[in-house]
Amino acid sequence: MTATTHPQSSSVNEGPLYVALELGLRSWTVAMTPGLGLEPWVRTLAPGDWTAWDRLTTAARARFRLAPTAPVRSCYEAGRDGFWIHRALERLGVDNLVVDSASIEVNRRARRMKTDHIDACKLVVLLVRVALGDTKAWRTVRVPAVADEAARQVSRDRSDLVGDRTRVINQMRGWLATWGTTLPAKRDGAWWDGLRDWSGAPLPETVQQRLARAAARLALVDEQIAALNAEQAEAIAPAAADTPVGRLCRLKGVGVTSIATLIQEGLLWRDFANRRQVGAMLGFTPTRYDSGTVQRDTGISRAGSPRLQSTMVQLAWSWLRCQPESALARWYHARFGTGRRARRIGIVALARKLFIALWRCATTGVVPTGAQVKAEA
Repeated sequence: MTATTHPQSSSVNEGPLYVALELGLRSWTVAMTPGLGLEPWVRTLAPGDWTAWDRLTTAARARFRLAPTAPVRSCYEAGRDGFWIHRALERLGVDNLVVDSASIEVNRRARRMKTDHIDACKLVVLLVRVALGDTKAWRTVRVPAVADEAARQVSRDRSDLVGDRTRVINQMRGWLATWGTTLPAKRDGAWWDGLRDWSGAPLPETVQQRLARAAARLALVDEQIAALNAEQAEAIAPAAADTPVGRLCRLKGVGVTSIATLIQEGLLWRDFANRRQVGAMLGFTPTRYDSGTVQRDTGISRAGSPRLQSTMVQLAWSWLRCQPESALARWYHARFGTGRRARRIGIVALARKLFIALWRCATTGVVPTGAQVKAEA
């Protein structure tokens, strides 16, 4: 007689619980599922209510017959709330991902429904696909350390102040244009008193008062910009020559403000693996259309960091002036040296190549070919 044994089946699934958060101002929509093929369980909770989070995940484990200690994997879209939610989830032991919103797959119909419920369910399904190995479903955001995130506020504040300065100056130029005069290049003291309109008469008192108030705002902005410039220079000055910051400081044509922006926006802390990842962060990539018999270049992609892009374009022009014998400058002049339009298009390509060269110089110490370094003090 042969004994027959039957494997004992368990009703408890040992897999993880997948959770997607759709963040709102007044509430968060939470979609939970144990895997593909099961309808997500959707609930809401108040923003930052981690006690309710614990209750929801515990109830979800019981609902889907998961082990009481089943791990939780979550995700949410990068946006207004930043990264504090990611850090809070990690403290709770949750394996969380911050997703780039622009990389998420969407329905290509001309008009589609969009609700927090639909978005949360879509997000949790994509999370399961990513966990199963589908690396093309989306792209994630690299979360900076708290110190790195705090440090970049200086360069961003300076960029905003420079924009405010440009806006105020353009406003004053616009006001004066309506009276047939222009904004003087040198503005000392009460410079608006000496302005004359198209007929040679002094400007009306109300116009002069408005210019005085704008000049006061401009003086405050200039003072704050100077303070931030000094703060950036003080932070970079003590860097040793063999550090990433010190290597960049040695290059001619690369200023303190640009170095601070590159470092604080993630040239180092993002921990790039290769030059393609570096270039992808900056953007400035061509978008080619090749389908059937139609082949054309549709221009440069708008993806990338706007702050880094503006900084690198400025650095590229500076590099041409200060490093004319470098290989990058010679390549630019050989390919885009004729015609104003060609030069303006080519500066974008130079900015991308220069960004990769600066990353390589900061991380490995390899100076760009033909580049000159500053004499050591």
